[in-house]
Amino acid sequence: MTENRWQILSTTSLGALLSSLNFSTLIIALPQLMRGLHATILQGVWILMAYMVAQTVMVLMGGSLADLWGRRRLYIIGLALFTVVSFVAGTSPDAPELIVLRVFQGIGGAMVMANSTAIVAEAFPRRELSRALGINVMVVAVGQILGPVVGGWLTTEYGWRWTFWFNVPIGMFAVAWAILVLGWRGNRTSRPLDWPGIASYVVAITGLLYALSVGSVSGWVRTPVFIAGGAFIVAMPVWIWIESRSPWPLLHLPLLKVRPFGLGSVAAALNAIARMAVIFLMIFYFQGAQGESALVAGLKLIPLAAGMLVLAPVAGAIADRYGTSWPATAGLSISTVGFIGLAASVHLHTAYIGLALWMAIIGIGAGLFNSPNTSRMMSAAGPERRGEASGIRALTTNTGMMLSVALAFAVVASSVPRDAMLAIFTGTANHLPQAAAVLPRFLSGVRLTFWAMAGLNLLAVIFSAAGVPANELGDISESK
Repeated sequence: MTENRWQILSTTSLGALLSSLNFSTLIIALPQLMRGLHATILQGVWILMAYMVAQTVMVLMGGSLADLWGRRRLYIIGLALFTVVSFVAGTSPDAPELIVLRVFQGIGGAMVMANSTAIVAEAFPRRELSRALGINVMVVAVGQILGPVVGGWLTTEYGWRWTFWFNVPIGMFAVAWAILVLGWRGNRTSRPLDWPGIASYVVAITGLLYALSVGSVSGWVRTPVFIAGGAFIVAMPVWIWIESRSPWPLLHLPLLKVRPFGLGSVAAALNAIARMAVIFLMIFYFQGAQGESALVAGLKLIPLAAGMLVLAPVAGAIADRYGTSWPATAGLSISTVGFIGLAASVHLHTAYIGLALWMAIIGIGAGLFNSPNTSRMMSAAGPERRGEASGIRALTTNTGMMLSVALAFAVVASSVPRDAMLAIFTGTANHLPQAAAVLPRFLSGVRLTFWAMAGLNLLAVIFSAAGVPANELGDISESK
């Protein structure tokens, strides 16, 4: 236990706030951004995914880099890099340059993500860990509530560039506070980086996402799709083979064999896929299909994060007292009901109150799931593996988010002509001559995606229920 643990939690919470604000403000600004930079639909998708790919790759390297530079020092470097690149990204003259800058922004974000959970786990005793992680989740929910509203307001009043510049003062304060609380110390080791593992993973995940995104826009029977898909098929097993034999692997595979950790990781990934699809598609539903402004669309997304805000700290306290498994599984079950309700009710003129209800239910379930599941995973990993466990947890969540955007886009884009899809993504669909014919097809793709997400979240319920730690099984049998 660390005496200044609550100050440490405030530091990691600032990092979590910055990360959640960044994504939610940008995605609400994406239609105006694409119009302003004359971006293609493929470039628009990769403005989102470049950040996620870079973040996921760097999250895998987080454990090795933390050993080289020190976990707290790496966290501060990540905050600083994220802040500087946010300022530069706001000056981008075109989409390709912004995509490159988003890669560097993702690297900074990964240094924060890969180390924040481990820093909290080191600072708090086990009896308080779920509550502390619940507060972190609550801060993320605050960012997800404020992000669309602030992003919508900035985009409407000042333009999309301010969604990047808005990060800068928060980032500067976060860096200064982190240096003051965490210090600049770091314990160096001689642990080498797993360069073959890094290279094979980059090829595999980039190949998969590129094949999905290009195939969705330009058609599946194309040479770039075959090349990218082939790269994934070859590189992914090569990466797993390398990781199973490396003395210093990016991914500590034996950790995934620990049942509460491995199954909790799968549940987290499936839930991330499902939840991100809702955020991604509802923004384009409100702006593209219904023609709302960025600010109104941001306000309409509030129920999704409000449930997380209310339930996250409560879930942490429940898990600290009664165990982590049943609130995590109950939360996923509640979210599944929300996904089913949303899939059944999304139409062009659906009353907002119904959509808000289902989004709130999804958020409530996520708030009940996240911190208990994270606490279960970190406890199962043990103190000696917390750094790697934190990296794997971030990896599974990030991979889920990436796949969510790519899969949701692929399903919806297959239902709508390319020019109409670009109009929907830039918020100009209502000006299309064929809008009356195109929008129902878009909404049909959205509903199909949400039904698929409900199925994935139901699988997450099963994995979560199967991942009960042995000590909680003992408690359950004793209570009977």
